[in-house]
Amino acid sequence: MLGTLYEKGLGVPQDYGKVREWFEKAAMQNFPQAQLDLGAMYETGQGVKQDNAAAKEWFGKACDSGLQDGCEAYRRLNEKGF
Repeated sequence: MLGTLYEKGLGVPQDYGKVREWFEKAAMQNFPQAQLDLGAMYETGQGVKQDNAAAKEWFGKACDSGLQDGCEAYRRLNEKGF
């Protein structure tokens, strides 16, 4: 939740460094939505260096955790050759 607040600038200054920090903490604790969101950050390069391999890894973890959007994002990157 804190990552989303920093992402949207709700009650705190918008700060993509903090977004990555909080998404990563949650993702490492196996929260599928955080894994998906972190993958999206790496895919787009928003707040982090763009890295399709890292994006695919996080999308795969979200998929393995049962999040269908993670499976779809993983498949999409796979079809693009990443």
